[in-house]
This record gives sequence, C-alpha cells and structure tokens, in this order.
Amino acid sequence: MQRLAIYDMDKTITRSPTWMPFLRAWARRRPWRFAALAASAAPAALYLGKRIDRARLKEMTQRLVMGQGAATAAVERVAGRFASNIVTGKVWDDARARIAADRAAGYRVVMATASYDFYVRPIAAALGITDVIATPSTLEHGRLRPRIAGENCYGDAKLRMIEAWMAREGIARADAHVRFYSDHVSDAPTLDWADEAFAVNPHAPLLALAREKGWAVLRWR
Repeated sequence: MQRLAIYDMDKTITRSPTWMPFLRAWARRRPWRFAALAASAAPAALYLGKRIDRARLKEMTQRLVMGQGAATAAVERVAGRFASNIVTGKVWDDARARIAADRAAGYRVVMATASYDFYVRPIAAALGITDVIATPSTLEHGRLRPRIAGENCYGDAKLRMIEAWMAREGIARADAHVRFYSDHVSDAPTLDWADEAFAVNPHAPLLALAREKGWAVLRWR
C-alpha cells in the first residue's frame, strides 16, 4: 500500500498567495517592470468580471510583467531567491510539522498547486519535497514564454493531473491511501477523492463544505 500526503501550496503550506509576490520580486530587479505590475489590475478586473478564466489571467499577468520571453537563467536566479524568502518566513510552522509527521509515518509527500512550476519547484525543494504537480510553464530556446503548457492545475484539472502523475509513477489508486490538504473550496474534487481530507484554515465556502462532508478542519499557525 502506497501512502501519499498531497499538499496544496498557497495559503495551505504558505501563509499567503505567491504569484503576485513572485512578480514583484521579478520587477524589483527590473524597475521599469513596476508600471507593468500596476497594469496587471486590468486583467484582474477582466477575471473578476468573468471575462477570462484563471489560466488566462495567469498568462496575461506573466506577459505584462515578465515579457514575451524571460531568460530561463534569470528566472531560475529570481525563483531561487524568492523560494528562500518564502521558506524562511512565510510558511506555517504547523505545515512544517505536519509534513515532517507525514514523512515519519511513511507517507510520500507531494505538492499539488495551481502555481507555476518554475517557481514552485525551488520552494518545494527547500521544504524537502521532490514530487511536484504544478501548472506547467512553456520553455522555448532558453526562454520562458507566457503560455501554460497544458492545463492550469486548478479545480477538476488538479485531480486529473494528480491521477496522471500517479499513473506515470505506477501507483494504482486501489493500492494507495491518500491524504489531501487544502485551504480552498476549488480543491473540493480532490478533497472528495482522497481517503483523508483536511481543510486547512478554510475560507467560509470550504468550511461549510467540510462540515457537510465531515472533513477534518485544521487551524494552522
């Protein structure tokens, strides 16, 4: 029997979202990009008005702040520094403790997040997590393009991507015991699919669903 402990990242392991802070970290090294960062309010308004979905919002904000083709070497440098900052001061202490406890209990720890893989992987590595399922980015000729290479790892797509990862790893669902941790109701499909579901510092919609479904509620600090 394989034991899997799968964690969402933003506001589950980390204390706050990470995408806009990463873009600010990128712009900090390139001051002329701060105007583009301010302009990202426009695609955000389109998203709130339901004119675009989350995937398109992510691509548009990436294009505005990082351009049509950021050099991958520069992206790796900024992502590495950003990961150090996140892991140093922006991870819940209780998340660290729970990850350690799951490992000690024989669980294979996996991160499954809608955030982009190019900055998630350094964060996961700093936490000692080698298995990462994240929104795939497009790399072409040494450049990071503002285009998702597949699905945004969100909602139903996250569950599909977890199942695809398990298939690649040769893990049959019938032979696995899965724990899943998330703060957001968008992860309801995966929480419902898991053997053990944990709502971490849930917002109101997830808290209501957790009470209805009987999922454990964790208050991390």
